[in-house]
Amino acid sequence: MNTITRKSNPLILGIESSCDETAAAVICGRKLLSDEIASSSSVQAKFGGVVPEIASREHLSVVDGVVANALKNAGVKKEEIDAVAVTYGAGLLGALLVGLSFAKGFAYGLGIPLIGVNHIRGHLAAAYLEDETLEPPFITLLASGGHTAVIHTKSETEFEVLGGTLDDAAGEAFDKVARILALPYPGGPHIEKLAREGKNTVPLPKMLKGNGGYDFSYSGLKTAVLNYCHTKEQRGEALNKADVAASFQSAALDILVQKTVEAARERGIKTVTAGGGVVANGYLRETLKAACDRAGLNLILPEKRHCTDNAAMIAAEGLLQWNAGNFSPLSLNAEASIPLR
Repeated sequence: MNTITRKSNPLILGIESSCDETAAAVICGRKLLSDEIASSSSVQAKFGGVVPEIASREHLSVVDGVVANALKNAGVKKEEIDAVAVTYGAGLLGALLVGLSFAKGFAYGLGIPLIGVNHIRGHLAAAYLEDETLEPPFITLLASGGHTAVIHTKSETEFEVLGGTLDDAAGEAFDKVARILALPYPGGPHIEKLAREGKNTVPLPKMLKGNGGYDFSYSGLKTAVLNYCHTKEQRGEALNKADVAASFQSAALDILVQKTVEAARERGIKTVTAGGGVVANGYLRETLKAACDRAGLNLILPEKRHCTDNAAMIAAEGLLQWNAGNFSPLSLNAEASIPLR
């Protein structure tokens, strides 16, 4: 690797391949220059979920073209890139290896730094692209398929997890309830769409854990939905799926909004951000904005495409690691599971 010239606004190529999206993006400092995504979700939907082997093959077939398009649309040559940021975990191991291997070859060939990115930290960093003036401290709501937490972001590289789900993540709960309601994969968008036609009339349990903190549980809520639907079926009664969807969505997301705003107010922090695929949900976005407005808090929400898996957020986290001087060796390996650190 060549000697690193620490620019204040480096050109960073981000690569993401942790699940079924193959994505590449280029940023210059906090300015997003290009953002490309190729998804195999339509292929995966035929199987009711992501098939790891199929995901890996899809990544292999498109990664070169996606990266080439990102560079072209950014108006930069590969020789101008200062560093490559790539997801190394968490995710599907085979899928991760495709993106990581490509990034290693790209970095090695150009003699530039490799920056391994924790996928979840990428979700947290997406807000920096929405507001180039954003600076910590702030409270972050993380709500994705694998993680759900309320986080105190203290600096660009330091945060404290205040609390979160003790079992299922929010996105996981949405997918499970979607299967109960016989909705297609991915479940979240279909529940949101169906919920618009229903009313919040189905009695469902609150998800608070009785410690007065920021922990909560989705397993009881999921079971309550299952029991409600089965009881209706056993009694031969009509099931209003739209009402179930609306009631579940409210129960699942209202608690996230409540706890996020509570954390900001209790710590005297005036800015709230959010990240993760569930944050693309329109009900959550509207409810969180209304709650922050009532509390006098400044809300920074990434646009919807930067909440679901994308490479712009990986590049954004790569910039934070660049600023901190945290670079990765070419021996970096993919990890299917890594802690939120």
